[in-house]
Amino acid sequence: MASLNKVILIGRFGYKFHLVSYTTTSANLMLREFGLVLFLASVGIKAGATFWHTVTEGDGLTYVWAGFIITVLPILIIGVLARQKYKMNYFTLMGLIAGATTDPPALAYANQTANNDAPSVGYSTVYPMCMFLRILTAQLIILLLYSVL
Repeated sequence: MASLNKVILIGRFGYKFHLVSYTTTSANLMLREFGLVLFLASVGIKAGATFWHTVTEGDGLTYVWAGFIITVLPILIIGVLARQKYKMNYFTLMGLIAGATTDPPALAYANQTANNDAPSVGYSTVYPMCMFLRILTAQLIILLLYSVL
């Protein structure tokens, strides 16, 4: 927390004291990727400790299958439709799929592969709606499962 305060103070007063706070593009990209790696590692370590127990005990397997169907089936249907019927650009389709799965590492890979903004445009068009629908669908499934039981 102290280092964050220093960065904020350097950003606020650095020009008055002629402090150089510029970072190169490569250093900026490295720090972004490093932060993403740390985030994904911490989530994986936290979730991995009780994963097998959660899946095998109680309703865990039902939730895993429901999550799989909610995630994979719509993406396959829309991906095939968008490519074959609407002749959508492959790079835009990569962004759409990354946005539909709300997956920032997939977007980073798509941007690196495409070398243009098409994946980012596709990602930004579907991400808000998919995030909203994912939360709503999860709540509806939980309500349905508890009403059936």
